[in-house]
Amino acid sequence: QVQLVESGGGLVQAGGSLTLSCVASGTIDRISNVAWYRQTPGKSRELVARILYGGSPQYADSVKGRFSMSRDNTNGTTLLQMNTLKPEDTAVYYCNADCLEDVGSSDAMKVVTYWGKGTLVTVSS
Repeated sequence: QVQLVESGGGLVQAGGSLTLSCVASGTIDRISNVAWYRQTPGKSRELVARILYGGSPQYADSVKGRFSMSRDNTNGTTLLQMNTLKPEDTAVYYCNADCLEDVGSSDAMKVVTYWGKGTLVTVSS
């Protein structure tokens, strides 16, 4: 079981930069995949970037080349560096993590997905 806390959101002008942080606590050694999502009113939550277990960062086409995601598996911290921000990047950004957990009395495992409460990023024109 893990808990996720995002921070770093705020107001920034178009073309500026912002870095979001997601700090995980609990059984961080059992976290497999991590990701950043964002959502605006009237739209579905969309994937921004993710790092699958043992993989490299992957990005949505809309942010590719501008955003950079990193992960520290030791302390459970995930960063999203956002550069050349655009007004359309305005959204609530959520941290997401998949955690491997025990099932019943056996040694089998299941994947449980956890979400942070989000941090607001506002990009002005």
